[in-house]
Amino acid sequence: MNIHEYDNIIVGGGLAGISAAIELLDNHKKVLIIERDIKENFGGLAKKSFGGILFSGTPLQKRAGIKDSPTLLFEDWMRYGAFTETNSLGAQWAKFYSEHSVSIIYDWLIAKKVDFLPVVNWPERGMDVKGNSVPRWHITWGTGYDLSNKVVKHLLNHPNKGNLEIKFQHKVTSILIENKKTIGIEVLDETTQENLILKSKNVIIASGGITGGDLKLVKNNWLPEYGTPPDTLLNGSHKYADGTIHLNLEQQGIPSTNLNRQWHYAAGIPTPHPEQGKFRDGLSLVPPRSAIWVDAIGKRFDPPLVPYTDTSYFVEHILKTKEQYSWSIMNRKIALKELAVSGSEYMTAFRNRNKLQMIKEVLFGNKALINRLIEESDHFVVADTLEELVKKMNQQPVTNAVDIEILKKDLQSYDDEIDRGKSYFNDEQLRRLVNFRLYRGDKIRISKFQKILDPKAGPLIAVKQYILSRKSLGGIPTNLNSQVIDKDGEIISGLYAVGEAAGFGGGGIHGARSLEGTFLGSCILTGRVAGANISGIKL
Repeated sequence: MNIHEYDNIIVGGGLAGISAAIELLDNHKKVLIIERDIKENFGGLAKKSFGGILFSGTPLQKRAGIKDSPTLLFEDWMRYGAFTETNSLGAQWAKFYSEHSVSIIYDWLIAKKVDFLPVVNWPERGMDVKGNSVPRWHITWGTGYDLSNKVVKHLLNHPNKGNLEIKFQHKVTSILIENKKTIGIEVLDETTQENLILKSKNVIIASGGITGGDLKLVKNNWLPEYGTPPDTLLNGSHKYADGTIHLNLEQQGIPSTNLNRQWHYAAGIPTPHPEQGKFRDGLSLVPPRSAIWVDAIGKRFDPPLVPYTDTSYFVEHILKTKEQYSWSIMNRKIALKELAVSGSEYMTAFRNRNKLQMIKEVLFGNKALINRLIEESDHFVVADTLEELVKKMNQQPVTNAVDIEILKKDLQSYDDEIDRGKSYFNDEQLRRLVNFRLYRGDKIRISKFQKILDPKAGPLIAVKQYILSRKSLGGIPTNLNSQVIDKDGEIISGLYAVGEAAGFGGGGIHGARSLEGTFLGSCILTGRVAGANISGIKL
Protein backbone atom coordinates (compact mmCIF):
# COMPACT_ATOMS: atom_id res chain seq x y z
CA MET A 1 0.00 0.00 0.00
CA ASN A 2 1.40 3.39 -1.02
CA ILE A 3 2.04 5.88 1.78
CA HIS A 4 2.25 9.65 1.28
CA GLU A 5 2.62 12.53 3.73
CA TYR A 6 0.82 15.89 3.74
CA ASP A 7 0.65 18.87 6.07
CA ASN A 8 -3.14 19.28 6.17
CA ILE A 9 -5.85 17.08 4.68
CA ILE A 10 -9.50 18.05 4.13
CA VAL A 11 -11.98 15.23 3.55
CA GLY A 12 -14.69 16.67 1.28
CA GLY A 13 -14.90 19.43 -1.32
CA GLY A 14 -18.17 21.06 -0.36
CA LEU A 15 -18.64 24.57 1.02
CA ALA A 16 -17.35 23.67 4.50
CA GLY A 17 -14.21 21.98 3.20
CA ILE A 18 -13.50 24.76 0.71
CA SER A 19 -13.97 27.42 3.43
CA ALA A 20 -11.43 25.60 5.61
CA ALA A 21 -9.02 25.31 2.67
CA ILE A 22 -9.21 29.04 1.91
CA GLU A 23 -8.53 29.86 5.55
CA LEU A 24 -5.46 27.63 5.53
CA LEU A 25 -4.19 29.09 2.27
CA ASP A 26 -4.74 32.61 3.65
CA ASN A 27 -2.31 31.64 6.38
CA HIS A 28 0.26 30.13 3.97
CA LYS A 29 -0.49 26.49 4.84
CA LYS A 30 -0.32 23.57 2.45
CA VAL A 31 -3.63 21.79 1.79
CA LEU A 32 -4.79 18.54 0.20
CA ILE A 33 -8.52 18.19 -0.51
CA ILE A 34 -9.87 14.67 -0.98
CA GLU A 35 -13.15 14.72 -2.94
CA ARG A 36 -15.13 11.62 -3.83
CA ASP A 37 -17.16 13.24 -6.61
CA ILE A 38 -16.00 14.22 -10.09
CA LYS A 39 -14.31 17.54 -10.81
CA GLU A 40 -17.42 19.03 -12.46
CA ASN A 41 -19.36 18.71 -9.18
CA PHE A 42 -16.72 20.40 -7.02
CA GLY A 43 -18.48 22.63 -4.52
CA GLY A 44 -20.94 20.06 -3.22
CA LEU A 45 -24.65 20.42 -2.59
CA ALA A 46 -24.39 24.18 -2.05
CA LYS A 47 -24.11 24.52 -5.83
CA LYS A 48 -27.66 23.16 -6.23
CA SER A 49 -29.19 25.08 -3.33
CA PHE A 50 -31.38 28.18 -3.38
CA GLY A 51 -28.57 29.95 -1.55
CA GLY A 52 -30.41 31.42 1.44
CA ILE A 53 -28.30 32.27 4.50
CA LEU A 54 -29.35 33.50 7.94
CA PHE A 55 -27.60 36.65 9.18
CA SER A 56 -28.32 39.04 12.02
CA GLY A 57 -27.40 42.71 11.77
CA THR A 58 -26.59 43.09 8.07
CA PRO A 59 -26.69 46.38 6.17
CA LEU A 60 -29.67 44.98 4.23
CA GLN A 61 -31.64 44.47 7.45
CA LYS A 62 -30.73 47.92 8.74
CA ARG A 63 -31.67 49.54 5.43
CA ALA A 64 -35.10 47.89 5.64
CA GLY A 65 -35.60 49.04 9.23
CA ILE A 66 -35.42 45.48 10.61
CA LYS A 67 -34.39 45.65 14.26
CA ASP A 68 -32.34 42.55 14.94
CA SER A 69 -29.49 41.66 17.27
CA PRO A 70 -27.31 38.66 18.18
CA THR A 71 -29.15 38.47 21.48
CA LEU A 72 -32.56 38.26 19.81
CA LEU A 73 -31.30 35.68 17.31
CA PHE A 74 -29.86 33.52 20.07
CA GLU A 75 -33.12 33.70 22.05
CA ASP A 76 -35.07 32.62 18.97
CA TRP A 77 -32.54 29.85 18.28
CA MET A 78 -32.74 28.37 21.80
CA ARG A 79 -36.53 28.46 21.88
CA TYR A 80 -37.13 27.12 18.37
CA GLY A 81 -34.41 24.48 18.64
CA ALA A 82 -35.92 23.34 21.97
CA PHE A 83 -32.55 23.46 23.70
CA THR A 84 -32.71 22.33 27.33
CA GLU A 85 -29.05 23.12 28.06
CA THR A 86 -27.73 26.51 27.00
CA ASN A 87 -24.15 25.35 27.63
CA SER A 88 -24.22 22.23 25.43
CA LEU A 89 -21.79 22.05 22.53
CA GLY A 90 -24.60 22.75 20.06
CA ALA A 91 -25.85 25.72 22.06
CA GLN A 92 -22.33 27.15 22.31
CA TRP A 93 -22.03 26.99 18.52
CA ALA A 94 -25.48 28.60 18.13
CA LYS A 95 -24.37 31.50 20.32
CA PHE A 96 -21.10 31.80 18.40
CA TYR A 97 -23.02 31.89 15.10
CA SER A 98 -25.44 34.49 16.48
CA GLU A 99 -22.58 36.74 17.56
CA HIS A 100 -20.42 36.37 14.44
CA SER A 101 -22.77 35.79 11.50
CA VAL A 102 -21.80 39.11 9.92
CA SER A 103 -18.09 39.30 10.74
CA ILE A 104 -17.16 35.68 9.92
CA ILE A 105 -19.73 34.73 7.27
CA TYR A 106 -21.39 37.74 5.61
CA ASP A 107 -18.31 39.94 5.29
CA TRP A 108 -16.26 36.97 4.05
CA LEU A 109 -18.76 36.30 1.26
CA ILE A 110 -19.06 39.97 0.29
CA ALA A 111 -15.27 40.08 -0.05
CA LYS A 112 -15.57 37.26 -2.60
CA LYS A 113 -18.11 39.28 -4.59
CA VAL A 114 -21.11 37.27 -3.43
CA ASP A 115 -24.13 39.56 -3.13
CA PHE A 116 -27.67 39.23 -1.89
CA LEU A 117 -31.14 40.32 -2.95
CA PRO A 118 -32.17 43.59 -1.25
CA VAL A 119 -35.34 42.13 0.31
CA VAL A 120 -34.66 39.91 3.33
CA ASN A 121 -37.00 36.91 3.57
CA TRP A 122 -38.83 35.60 6.63
CA PRO A 123 -39.28 31.78 6.76
CA GLU A 124 -39.77 29.57 9.83
CA ARG A 125 -41.98 31.97 11.74
CA GLY A 126 -43.27 29.04 13.77
CA MET A 127 -46.54 27.21 14.32
CA ASP A 128 -47.03 26.21 17.96
CA VAL A 129 -43.52 27.47 18.81
CA LYS A 130 -42.37 30.94 17.77
CA GLY A 131 -39.53 30.90 15.24
CA ASN A 132 -37.75 33.87 13.66
CA SER A 133 -38.86 37.11 15.32
CA VAL A 134 -37.77 39.14 12.28
CA PRO A 135 -36.69 38.53 8.65
CA ARG A 136 -33.14 37.12 8.49
CA TRP A 137 -33.01 34.86 5.41
CA HIS A 138 -30.77 36.52 2.83
CA ILE A 139 -31.08 35.01 -0.66
CA THR A 140 -27.91 34.95 -2.73
CA TRP A 141 -28.29 36.82 -6.01
CA GLY A 142 -27.46 33.96 -8.35
CA THR A 143 -28.61 31.25 -5.88
CA GLY A 144 -26.21 28.73 -4.35
CA TYR A 145 -24.90 28.13 -7.85
CA ASP A 146 -23.32 31.58 -8.00
CA LEU A 147 -22.19 31.48 -4.36
CA SER A 148 -20.46 28.13 -4.85
CA ASN A 149 -18.85 29.17 -8.13
CA LYS A 150 -17.43 32.36 -6.64
CA VAL A 151 -16.03 30.62 -3.57
CA VAL A 152 -14.53 27.87 -5.74
CA LYS A 153 -13.08 30.47 -8.10
CA HIS A 154 -11.48 32.24 -5.15
CA LEU A 155 -9.95 28.96 -3.97
CA LEU A 156 -8.59 27.93 -7.37
CA ASN A 157 -7.17 31.41 -8.04
CA HIS A 158 -5.84 31.98 -4.53
CA PRO A 159 -2.47 33.79 -4.36
CA ASN A 160 -1.15 30.71 -2.56
CA LYS A 161 -2.74 28.19 -4.94
CA GLY A 162 0.65 26.52 -5.29
CA ASN A 163 0.02 25.15 -1.79
CA LEU A 164 -3.23 23.47 -2.89
CA GLU A 165 -3.74 19.96 -4.25
CA ILE A 166 -7.09 18.28 -4.99
CA LYS A 167 -7.70 14.58 -5.58
CA PHE A 168 -11.06 13.78 -7.18
CA GLN A 169 -12.86 10.41 -7.17
CA HIS A 170 -11.06 9.33 -4.01
CA LYS A 171 -13.11 7.76 -1.20
CA VAL A 172 -11.91 8.04 2.39
CA THR A 173 -12.58 4.70 4.07
CA SER A 174 -11.01 5.34 7.47
CA ILE A 175 -9.65 8.08 9.72
CA LEU A 176 -6.37 6.87 11.25
CA ILE A 177 -6.07 7.61 14.97
CA GLU A 178 -3.43 6.53 17.48
CA ASN A 179 -3.40 7.47 21.18
CA LYS A 180 -6.09 10.13 20.71
CA LYS A 181 -4.14 11.74 17.90
CA THR A 182 -4.91 11.68 14.18
CA ILE A 183 -2.14 10.41 11.95
CA GLY A 184 -3.91 10.48 8.58
CA ILE A 185 -6.51 8.72 6.46
CA GLU A 186 -6.98 5.58 4.42
CA VAL A 187 -8.21 6.23 0.89
CA LEU A 188 -9.51 4.28 -2.09
CA ASP A 189 -8.76 5.72 -5.52
CA GLU A 190 -12.02 4.80 -7.23
CA THR A 191 -10.56 5.27 -10.69
CA THR A 192 -7.75 2.71 -10.17
CA GLN A 193 -9.07 0.79 -7.12
CA GLU A 194 -5.73 1.48 -5.44
CA ASN A 195 -5.64 1.80 -1.64
CA LEU A 196 -3.54 4.64 -0.21
CA ILE A 197 -2.38 5.76 3.21
CA LEU A 198 -2.16 9.55 3.42
CA LYS A 199 -0.45 10.67 6.60
CA SER A 200 -1.01 14.06 8.17
CA LYS A 201 -0.96 15.68 11.58
CA ASN A 202 -4.17 17.58 10.75
CA VAL A 203 -7.32 16.12 9.19
CA ILE A 204 -10.52 18.13 8.67
CA ILE A 205 -13.66 16.04 8.10
CA ALA A 206 -16.02 17.87 5.73
CA SER A 207 -17.71 14.84 4.21
CA GLY A 208 -21.33 15.84 4.74
CA GLY A 209 -24.06 14.18 6.77
CA ILE A 210 -26.04 10.94 6.80
CA THR A 211 -29.25 11.88 4.97
CA GLY A 212 -28.12 10.86 1.48
CA GLY A 213 -26.57 7.73 0.01
CA ASP A 214 -29.04 4.85 0.00
CA LEU A 215 -31.04 6.47 2.87
CA LYS A 216 -30.19 3.52 5.13
CA LEU A 217 -28.76 5.63 7.95
CA VAL A 218 -31.69 8.04 7.66
CA LYS A 219 -34.11 5.22 8.37
CA ASN A 220 -31.89 3.57 10.99
CA ASN A 221 -31.81 6.85 12.93
CA TRP A 222 -35.44 7.83 12.38
CA LEU A 223 -36.99 10.12 15.00
CA PRO A 224 -39.50 8.05 17.06
CA GLU A 225 -42.08 10.85 17.00
CA TYR A 226 -42.23 10.45 13.23
CA GLY A 227 -43.39 6.84 13.44
CA THR A 228 -42.05 4.56 10.72
CA PRO A 229 -40.03 5.91 7.77
CA PRO A 230 -42.18 6.17 4.62
CA ASP A 231 -41.48 3.84 1.70
CA THR A 232 -41.85 6.88 -0.54
CA LEU A 233 -39.02 8.83 1.13
CA LEU A 234 -37.05 10.84 -1.44
CA ASN A 235 -33.37 11.78 -1.37
CA GLY A 236 -32.76 15.52 -1.35
CA SER A 237 -29.25 15.25 0.00
CA HIS A 238 -25.92 14.33 -1.63
CA LYS A 239 -25.49 10.88 -3.12
CA TYR A 240 -22.27 10.47 -1.12
CA ALA A 241 -23.68 11.75 2.19
CA ASP A 242 -23.88 8.19 3.45
CA GLY A 243 -22.25 8.51 6.89
CA THR A 244 -19.19 6.37 6.08
CA ILE A 245 -16.91 8.56 8.22
CA HIS A 246 -19.43 8.76 11.07
CA LEU A 247 -19.59 4.97 11.30
CA ASN A 248 -15.82 4.67 11.10
CA LEU A 249 -15.31 7.13 13.97
CA GLU A 250 -17.97 5.41 16.08
CA GLN A 251 -15.95 2.19 15.85
CA GLN A 252 -13.01 4.15 17.25
CA GLY A 253 -14.83 5.55 20.27
CA ILE A 254 -16.08 8.78 18.71
CA PRO A 255 -19.86 8.38 18.39
CA SER A 256 -21.92 11.01 16.63
CA THR A 257 -24.71 12.71 18.55
CA ASN A 258 -28.31 13.59 17.66
CA LEU A 259 -28.36 11.56 14.44
CA ASN A 260 -32.14 11.15 14.75
CA ARG A 261 -32.48 14.90 14.35
CA GLN A 262 -32.90 15.29 10.63
CA TRP A 263 -34.24 18.18 8.59
CA HIS A 264 -36.69 16.84 6.03
CA TYR A 265 -38.95 18.77 3.69
CA ALA A 266 -42.63 18.04 3.12
CA ALA A 267 -43.04 19.05 -0.53
CA GLY A 268 -40.78 16.64 -2.40
CA ILE A 269 -41.40 15.21 -5.86
CA PRO A 270 -39.26 12.76 -7.83
CA THR A 271 -36.68 14.72 -9.82
CA PRO A 272 -37.66 14.76 -13.51
CA HIS A 273 -33.95 14.51 -14.39
CA PRO A 274 -32.33 12.32 -11.69
CA GLU A 275 -28.61 12.53 -11.06
CA GLN A 276 -26.71 9.48 -12.26
CA GLY A 277 -26.03 7.08 -9.42
CA LYS A 278 -28.28 8.85 -6.93
CA PHE A 279 -30.84 6.75 -5.03
CA ARG A 280 -34.44 8.07 -5.16
CA ASP A 281 -33.41 11.54 -6.29
CA GLY A 282 -35.93 14.16 -5.21
CA LEU A 283 -36.72 17.80 -5.91
CA SER A 284 -37.90 20.10 -3.12
CA LEU A 285 -40.69 22.53 -3.97
CA VAL A 286 -41.39 25.80 -2.18
CA PRO A 287 -45.17 25.42 -2.05
CA PRO A 288 -47.57 28.38 -2.21
CA ARG A 289 -48.81 29.79 1.05
CA SER A 290 -52.22 30.27 -0.55
CA ALA A 291 -52.54 26.58 -1.50
CA ILE A 292 -54.63 24.15 0.54
CA TRP A 293 -52.80 21.11 1.91
CA VAL A 294 -54.78 17.90 2.16
CA ASP A 295 -54.03 14.30 3.03
CA ALA A 296 -54.34 11.26 0.77
CA ILE A 297 -58.15 11.22 0.94
CA GLY A 298 -58.48 14.95 0.28
CA LYS A 299 -59.09 16.03 3.88
CA ARG A 300 -57.58 19.38 4.78
CA PHE A 301 -55.05 19.24 7.60
CA ASP A 302 -56.29 20.74 10.86
CA PRO A 303 -54.76 23.06 11.87
CA PRO A 304 -53.97 23.96 8.27
CA LEU A 305 -50.41 23.58 7.01
CA VAL A 306 -49.08 26.95 5.89
CA PRO A 307 -45.59 27.19 4.33
CA TYR A 308 -42.99 29.51 5.91
CA THR A 309 -44.19 28.56 9.39
CA ASP A 310 -42.59 25.34 10.71
CA THR A 311 -41.10 22.74 8.36
CA SER A 312 -40.78 20.07 11.05
CA TYR A 313 -44.46 20.56 11.99
CA PHE A 314 -45.43 19.82 8.38
CA VAL A 315 -43.33 16.66 8.25
CA GLU A 316 -44.57 15.34 11.59
CA HIS A 317 -48.26 15.77 10.77
CA ILE A 318 -48.01 14.32 7.27
CA LEU A 319 -46.15 11.29 8.62
CA LYS A 320 -48.94 10.71 11.16
CA THR A 321 -51.33 9.94 8.31
CA LYS A 322 -51.67 6.36 7.12
CA GLU A 323 -50.39 7.03 3.59
CA GLN A 324 -47.59 9.45 4.68
CA TYR A 325 -47.89 11.78 1.68
CA SER A 326 -49.93 14.87 0.89
CA TRP A 327 -51.50 16.94 -1.87
CA SER A 328 -51.18 20.67 -2.38
CA ILE A 329 -54.28 22.13 -4.09
CA MET A 330 -54.10 25.46 -5.90
CA ASN A 331 -54.98 27.13 -9.18
CA ARG A 332 -52.74 28.49 -11.89
CA LYS A 333 -53.01 32.08 -10.66
CA ILE A 334 -51.66 31.06 -7.23
CA ALA A 335 -48.98 28.83 -8.73
CA LEU A 336 -47.71 31.58 -11.03
CA LYS A 337 -47.22 34.02 -8.18
CA GLU A 338 -46.13 31.77 -5.34
CA LEU A 339 -44.76 28.37 -6.39
CA ALA A 340 -40.97 28.00 -6.46
CA VAL A 341 -38.32 25.31 -6.30
CA SER A 342 -35.75 25.07 -3.51
CA GLY A 343 -32.76 24.81 -5.80
CA SER A 344 -30.79 26.57 -8.49
CA GLU A 345 -31.62 24.42 -11.52
CA TYR A 346 -35.23 25.55 -11.93
CA MET A 347 -34.94 29.12 -10.59
CA THR A 348 -33.23 30.33 -13.75
CA ALA A 349 -33.80 34.09 -13.39
CA PHE A 350 -32.25 34.01 -9.92
CA ARG A 351 -29.44 31.63 -10.92
CA ASN A 352 -28.52 33.59 -14.05
CA ARG A 353 -28.79 36.95 -12.27
CA ASN A 354 -31.32 38.15 -14.83
CA LYS A 355 -32.80 41.17 -13.09
CA LEU A 356 -35.31 42.03 -15.82
CA GLN A 357 -36.64 38.48 -15.94
CA MET A 358 -36.91 38.31 -12.15
CA ILE A 359 -38.93 41.53 -12.05
CA LYS A 360 -41.26 40.17 -14.76
CA GLU A 361 -41.77 36.96 -12.76
CA VAL A 362 -42.57 38.88 -9.58
CA LEU A 363 -45.07 41.12 -11.40
CA PHE A 364 -46.65 38.64 -13.81
CA GLY A 365 -45.77 35.20 -12.47
CA ASN A 366 -43.16 32.60 -13.33
CA LYS A 367 -44.89 31.07 -16.35
CA ALA A 368 -41.78 29.23 -17.57
CA LEU A 369 -41.33 27.47 -14.22
CA ILE A 370 -44.97 26.37 -13.90
CA ASN A 371 -45.14 25.18 -17.51
CA ARG A 372 -41.88 23.28 -17.11
CA LEU A 373 -42.98 21.54 -13.91
CA ILE A 374 -46.33 20.55 -15.42
CA GLU A 375 -44.63 19.27 -18.54
CA GLU A 376 -41.81 17.36 -16.82
CA SER A 377 -43.45 15.98 -13.67
CA ASP A 378 -46.33 13.53 -13.59
CA HIS A 379 -46.87 14.59 -9.97
CA PHE A 380 -48.48 17.80 -11.22
CA VAL A 381 -52.15 17.17 -12.03
CA VAL A 382 -54.06 19.84 -13.99
CA ALA A 383 -57.78 20.10 -14.78
CA ASP A 384 -60.45 22.70 -15.48
CA THR A 385 -62.95 21.32 -12.96
CA LEU A 386 -62.65 19.80 -9.51
CA GLU A 387 -64.39 16.62 -10.70
CA GLU A 388 -61.84 16.17 -13.47
CA LEU A 389 -58.98 17.02 -11.12
CA VAL A 390 -59.98 14.36 -8.57
CA LYS A 391 -60.43 11.80 -11.33
CA LYS A 392 -56.88 12.45 -12.51
CA MET A 393 -55.54 12.45 -8.94
CA ASN A 394 -57.02 9.01 -8.43
CA GLN A 395 -55.37 7.76 -11.60
CA GLN A 396 -51.94 8.37 -10.07
CA PRO A 397 -49.93 5.22 -9.18
CA VAL A 398 -50.87 3.81 -5.76
CA THR A 399 -53.58 6.45 -5.47
CA ASN A 400 -57.33 5.98 -5.60
CA ALA A 401 -58.27 7.44 -2.26
CA VAL A 402 -59.23 11.08 -2.90
CA ASP A 403 -62.85 11.65 -1.90
CA ILE A 404 -64.31 14.47 -3.98
CA GLU A 405 -67.01 15.30 -1.44
CA ILE A 406 -64.50 15.74 1.39
CA LEU A 407 -62.17 17.82 -0.76
CA LYS A 408 -64.96 19.93 -2.24
CA LYS A 409 -66.40 20.72 1.18
CA ASP A 410 -63.05 21.96 2.55
CA LEU A 411 -62.20 24.01 -0.53
CA GLN A 412 -65.66 25.58 -0.71
CA SER A 413 -65.58 26.44 3.00
CA TYR A 414 -62.24 28.21 2.52
CA ASP A 415 -63.49 30.12 -0.53
CA ASP A 416 -66.71 31.11 1.25
CA GLU A 417 -64.72 32.67 4.09
CA ILE A 418 -62.75 34.76 1.58
CA ASP A 419 -66.05 35.93 0.08
CA ARG A 420 -67.17 37.16 3.51
CA GLY A 421 -64.28 39.61 3.61
CA LYS A 422 -61.04 40.11 5.52
CA SER A 423 -62.85 41.59 8.51
CA TYR A 424 -64.39 38.17 9.14
CA PHE A 425 -61.41 35.90 8.53
CA ASN A 426 -61.33 33.25 11.23
CA ASP A 427 -59.63 30.50 9.24
CA GLU A 428 -56.12 29.93 10.64
CA GLN A 429 -54.53 29.95 7.20
CA LEU A 430 -56.22 33.20 6.20
CA ARG A 431 -55.21 34.82 9.49
CA ARG A 432 -51.61 33.86 8.79
CA LEU A 433 -51.83 35.20 5.24
CA VAL A 434 -53.02 38.54 6.64
CA ASN A 435 -49.98 38.56 8.91
CA PHE A 436 -47.58 37.52 6.13
CA ARG A 437 -48.78 40.32 3.86
CA LEU A 438 -47.98 42.96 6.48
CA TYR A 439 -44.30 42.51 5.58
CA ARG A 440 -43.47 43.92 2.15
CA GLY A 441 -40.99 41.12 1.43
CA ASP A 442 -43.86 38.64 1.66
CA LYS A 443 -46.64 40.78 0.22
CA ILE A 444 -45.08 40.90 -3.24
CA ARG A 445 -44.92 37.08 -3.39
CA ILE A 446 -48.36 36.20 -1.97
CA SER A 447 -51.71 36.31 -3.73
CA LYS A 448 -54.30 38.65 -2.29
CA PHE A 449 -56.59 36.10 -0.61
CA GLN A 450 -57.19 34.10 -3.77
CA LYS A 451 -60.07 31.59 -3.80
CA ILE A 452 -59.15 28.10 -4.95
CA LEU A 453 -62.24 27.24 -7.01
CA ASP A 454 -62.41 30.62 -8.76
CA PRO A 455 -62.92 29.67 -12.46
CA LYS A 456 -61.18 32.87 -13.57
CA ALA A 457 -57.98 31.75 -11.79
CA GLY A 458 -57.85 28.27 -13.31
CA PRO A 459 -57.07 25.68 -14.27
CA LEU A 460 -56.83 23.81 -10.98
CA ILE A 461 -53.52 22.20 -10.03
CA ALA A 462 -52.87 19.40 -7.55
CA VAL A 463 -49.31 18.41 -6.60
CA LYS A 464 -48.62 15.03 -5.05
CA GLN A 465 -45.85 15.49 -2.49
CA TYR A 466 -43.60 13.13 -0.53
CA ILE A 467 -41.28 13.63 2.41
CA LEU A 468 -37.77 14.46 1.19
CA SER A 469 -34.59 13.98 3.23
CA ARG A 470 -32.29 16.98 3.32
CA LYS A 471 -29.97 17.76 6.23
CA SER A 472 -28.46 16.02 9.25
CA LEU A 473 -28.99 18.14 12.35
CA GLY A 474 -26.71 15.83 14.34
CA GLY A 475 -23.15 14.71 13.74
CA ILE A 476 -19.62 14.48 15.07
CA PRO A 477 -19.19 16.38 18.39
CA THR A 478 -16.82 19.37 18.22
CA ASN A 479 -15.73 22.20 20.48
CA LEU A 480 -15.65 25.86 19.44
CA ASN A 481 -12.35 25.26 17.64
CA SER A 482 -14.01 22.59 15.46
CA GLN A 483 -11.84 19.97 17.19
CA VAL A 484 -13.40 16.50 17.44
CA ILE A 485 -14.31 15.25 20.91
CA ASP A 486 -14.49 11.54 21.78
CA LYS A 487 -16.90 9.66 24.04
CA ASP A 488 -14.78 10.57 27.11
CA GLY A 489 -15.02 14.26 26.31
CA GLU A 490 -11.40 14.45 25.26
CA ILE A 491 -10.03 16.23 22.20
CA ILE A 492 -8.60 14.09 19.40
CA SER A 493 -5.43 15.99 18.57
CA GLY A 494 -5.29 17.18 14.97
CA LEU A 495 -8.79 15.96 14.08
CA TYR A 496 -11.47 18.46 13.07
CA ALA A 497 -15.05 18.18 11.79
CA VAL A 498 -16.91 20.95 9.97
CA GLY A 499 -20.21 21.59 8.23
CA GLU A 500 -22.87 18.91 8.12
CA ALA A 501 -20.39 16.22 9.21
CA ALA A 502 -20.33 17.98 12.58
CA GLY A 503 -24.09 18.54 12.68
CA PHE A 504 -22.98 22.00 11.42
CA GLY A 505 -21.10 22.45 14.71
CA GLY A 506 -20.89 20.68 18.05
CA GLY A 507 -22.82 17.66 16.83
CA GLY A 508 -26.06 19.63 16.81
CA ILE A 509 -25.95 23.43 16.40
CA HIS A 510 -29.64 23.63 15.43
CA GLY A 511 -31.23 21.61 18.20
CA ALA A 512 -34.58 20.06 17.29
CA ARG A 513 -35.31 22.32 14.30
CA SER A 514 -33.71 24.98 12.14
CA LEU A 515 -34.49 28.66 11.69
CA GLU A 516 -33.49 28.10 8.02
CA GLY A 517 -30.45 29.58 6.32
CA THR A 518 -28.16 28.32 9.05
CA PHE A 519 -26.90 25.41 6.92
CA LEU A 520 -24.73 27.22 4.38
CA GLY A 521 -23.79 29.78 7.00
CA SER A 522 -22.50 27.24 9.50
CA CYS A 523 -20.55 25.43 6.79
CA ILE A 524 -18.52 28.61 6.30
CA LEU A 525 -18.36 29.34 10.03
CA THR A 526 -17.09 25.94 11.15
CA GLY A 527 -14.77 25.56 8.16
CA ARG A 528 -13.11 28.91 8.75
CA VAL A 529 -12.77 28.21 12.48
CA ALA A 530 -11.01 24.89 11.81
CA GLY A 531 -8.59 26.48 9.35
CA ALA A 532 -7.87 29.34 11.73
CA ASN A 533 -7.21 27.00 14.67
CA ILE A 534 -4.72 24.94 12.67
CA SER A 535 -3.07 28.21 11.63
CA GLY A 536 -2.82 29.32 15.26
CA ILE A 537 -5.12 32.34 14.98
CA LYS A 538 -8.53 33.41 16.27
CA LEU A 539 -11.22 34.80 13.96
